Amino acid sequence: MANPKSDPIEPCEGELYSLWALPPEDVATKIISLMSSLRSEFGGPEFEPHITVVGAIRLTPQDALNKFRSACEGVKAYQATVDQVSIGTTFYQCVFLLIHPTTEVVQISSHCCSHFGYNNSTPYMPHLSLLYANISDEMKKRAKEIADKLNEAVNGLKVPVTRLALYKTDTGDETLKSWEKIAEHDLPSS
Repeated sequence: MANPKSDPIEPCEGELYSLWALPPEDVATKIISLMSSLRSEFGGPEFEPHITVVGAIRLTPQDALNKFRSACEGVKAYQATVDQVSIGTTFYQCVFLLIHPTTEVVQISSHCCSHFGYNNSTPYMPHLSLLYANISDEMKKRAKEIADKLNEAVNGLKVPVTRLALYKTDTGDETLKSWEKIAEHDLPSS
């Protein structure tokens, strides 16, 4: 979800919102199956497969919606490619599919971040999380091995991004029960 090394969230009125790139249903179904297998073994909350385009930023509801609509203008459907299954150091980047940072993938994030006024102090690392959990490094390695075995075709998987979605994402809520899709935008073909 949010990049843990991003600039601190500015204190202001409002709630935390994120912009996600969503795969089409056929690809999402494959990823959901893999996510379910990992959750059954390691726990963690259920969430929609997504590639974070803009990390958590505090905005008023109306401002978030206006920025979302503005950011979606001119963005066309694009393709993301999985490089590999990886593990991270945070709850929200426990086990994930590392997405190849093509010029197009990075530029779309940059475009959307500028519309949201989101400043990231580290380079964008496109990824699609498979498991949110606080588990040991040894368990993460085991989860990665399971993910690699369950879906040997995951490396090089093409993920067409056909929709962008605005989510309310309180990063303090690790149950994700407060998370909610606010708006969705279908991306036109190139």
